[in-house]
Amino acid sequence: MSLLTDRLIAPDMAPHEARNARRHVAALSLSKLSDGLVDPKLVLSWLLGTMGVPAAFIGMLVPIREAGALLPQIVLGGWLTRLRQRRWVWVTGSAVQGAAAIGIALAALWTGGVLAGVLVCALLACLAVARAACSVSYKDILGKTVGQSRRGAVTGLAGSVSAAAVVIFAALMLTGVLKSQDALIAAIALAGLAWLVAAMVLAGLREQDSTPDDASPVETYREILRRDANLRRFILVRGLLVSTALAPPYMVLLNAQEGGALGTLGAMLLASSVAAFASSYVWGRLADRDSARVLALAGGFAGLAMLAAMAAQVMGLAQGPGVIPAILFVLMLAYQGVRQARSVYLVDISDPELRAQNAAIANTAIGGILLLAGVIGGGLSFVGPLGALAGFAAMALAGGAFALTLRRVAK
Repeated sequence: MSLLTDRLIAPDMAPHEARNARRHVAALSLSKLSDGLVDPKLVLSWLLGTMGVPAAFIGMLVPIREAGALLPQIVLGGWLTRLRQRRWVWVTGSAVQGAAAIGIALAALWTGGVLAGVLVCALLACLAVARAACSVSYKDILGKTVGQSRRGAVTGLAGSVSAAAVVIFAALMLTGVLKSQDALIAAIALAGLAWLVAAMVLAGLREQDSTPDDASPVETYREILRRDANLRRFILVRGLLVSTALAPPYMVLLNAQEGGALGTLGAMLLASSVAAFASSYVWGRLADRDSARVLALAGGFAGLAMLAAMAAQVMGLAQGPGVIPAILFVLMLAYQGVRQARSVYLVDISDPELRAQNAAIANTAIGGILLLAGVIGGGLSFVGPLGALAGFAAMALAGGAFALTLRRVAK
């Protein structure tokens, strides 16, 4: 089947599309809410720090989460293609994430020190691999059950709903309601329950059978990459745009150096979640129209935001009230645009029977790129946050420029 053929859902699925869309929004909202409550960059790092866990374990949280969620997808994608009903992979992955999150809460409640570090890292690894299963299966499920012109709206609405809930969570932290360790542990346990409910919601999705494919995954992936130049360009673009995810901590560090308020966990979460709430649905609707151009626009905005932060630091303006927070907010808006558009674009350019494989190829490649970019950013940070931001700004601007070369998707 040509990559240029129509990718609307099968005719016998059309009567179920509205019901399926509601289930997608509900399940994805709960899942994204849980992601916010168990954020390893902010929540888990802060929690383990208060528990006396050695810094070595805290430093492992983000690499475990990111690599574990992406690198296994090339294997999981090959297994997924052998299944007829693929929503069960997402359902199982969501349930495992819920169980792992509850386990993290129990480990934080009953242990401490090195033992807590070992248990939380091990449970986070399980959660990350389960997330990989959800990620590699979701694009295929979405493409089968929701029409092309509405996919961005579904994922964008879910992003805004979940972000609103995280805004409330962050506000409670800022006001002191959730500053105790026990309250944060309870929030992590709540995230686990939300993942379990999400699994039950998506289990009720009406899904058309897929045609199983028993071909060798490695050979299949190699052949797909060999013949699909546009997919290779998309992987390059997405790889460059990982800078939008890696840059925020360095902007926070700039503000922390000036004694700014974003050094607190609640303020950091608030900036991120408000940006997601304000923009996810809008970015999703724009991605439905032209996801490649959204990638270009978001990459450009992100690069300019990083340059603005650097300029503020050099000019001595970073210590001004609200300067770095405002720039960080713009960066997080751009990051949401990248998240929405990359998902919609990959679904739209993929044949129905290749969605899972394309997602696995792209996500596995991005896992490796993310680790490499993190190492490069860490190396640049030895010359200060400005060095890391300069490298990430160049990546974001290049990613936005290369996005203009991606094939347009007929709507």
